[in-house]
Amino acid sequence: MFRYSVAFIFFVFTVLGKSPDGEAKYASIVVDAKTGRVLYSVNSNTKNYPASLTKIMTLFITFDAIKSGFLSLRQRLPVSRIAESRSPSRLGLRRGDTISVENAIGALATKSANDIATVLAESIGGTERKFARIMTRRARALGMKNTTFRNASGLPNRGQLSSAKDMAILARALLNHHPDMYHYFSKKTFTYNGLTYRTHNKLMSRYAGMDGIKTGYIRASGFNLVASAKRAQNRVIGVVFGGKTPRSRDRHMKRLLDKGFRVLISTQPVTVASKRITSRKFPTKQTKVSPRPVKHASRSIARHKAVKYQQYTIKRAAKNTRGWAVQVGAYNRYTPARRAIERAAKVVPSLIGRKYRILQHKSKLRRGLRIFKARLIIGSKSTARNSCRALKRRKIDCMVVWMGPKSQ
Repeated sequence: MFRYSVAFIFFVFTVLGKSPDGEAKYASIVVDAKTGRVLYSVNSNTKNYPASLTKIMTLFITFDAIKSGFLSLRQRLPVSRIAESRSPSRLGLRRGDTISVENAIGALATKSANDIATVLAESIGGTERKFARIMTRRARALGMKNTTFRNASGLPNRGQLSSAKDMAILARALLNHHPDMYHYFSKKTFTYNGLTYRTHNKLMSRYAGMDGIKTGYIRASGFNLVASAKRAQNRVIGVVFGGKTPRSRDRHMKRLLDKGFRVLISTQPVTVASKRITSRKFPTKQTKVSPRPVKHASRSIARHKAVKYQQYTIKRAAKNTRGWAVQVGAYNRYTPARRAIERAAKVVPSLIGRKYRILQHKSKLRRGLRIFKARLIIGSKSTARNSCRALKRRKIDCMVVWMGPKSQ
């Protein structure tokens, strides 16, 4: 009787494609990094093991902690007995050693060190289990509906699951919320204690425009990759789960990114914008022209004082405006910041009529990079909190901030 039961279980797993070993399932997606529009996808909502793609969220929360002042780049973090015991890939630190936050970031982004993932998790969450709950809550807030985290490294755990679509959402959030930190995912080498480690992401050296972000592998997941590439003003994000080998996965990602750029460029309208707008309303239609667009058209709109949403319902606030505000993102260009304000007002009608400010300042972490923070002026703290809750219910991340004379 027992032999028949075992045979039946084996038959079910074989026929339904759910092997007891957790056989990797193929999934892929390509999205427009600017808008999130899906350009191509296969099985993008299928739950799979993310493996070391998990470390993208670990670093995302680390960047949150740095931005809030909880951590600093030069701060040194202790290595515990649990961190020391993590299996490879690892940096090999011993219990009682310390490592700076900046080196920990490099060790995760480039070396994909599992022991350092635990170091960061314990420093932020107290324990890795508590940190995993923080990761899952953050994933839900970003709109990652099919993702659950159980550890900070991506080491095998049956409950740690994600999808190609969710990883694309995370990559976009990283670009939008932490543009001054994204460069860590572009590094091809990481040097620590005299040793130099090379990135596992070999495709960065072989695909024009690709500047990140992370590979992942466990036997149950296959070879995974989240990639971001930019050509001219277009950026696409590609995700592959379940590759058979690193080489075949990379070849497939090349084809996906090429396809994404082709679809994106072929569907972009050519627009003309007048340098001087005399009407009280924005044009309701975009004029298609051929063969050449007017130079600096988008820049003239970006400099205009009103946000494009029906009429002039949201106006730029004065530089000395004070009060509570809701920040809906920090970007490396003005236009995405303006669009974030426009989108927020569109989904939460109570924000229509509010004034806004886009604060511009130089990044302290990367020379030559400017950050544009998009903020809606609310007034009272309680109203700002309610507005932020309403935005989060509509899958728009935000935070409540004080707008003072020295606000950054």
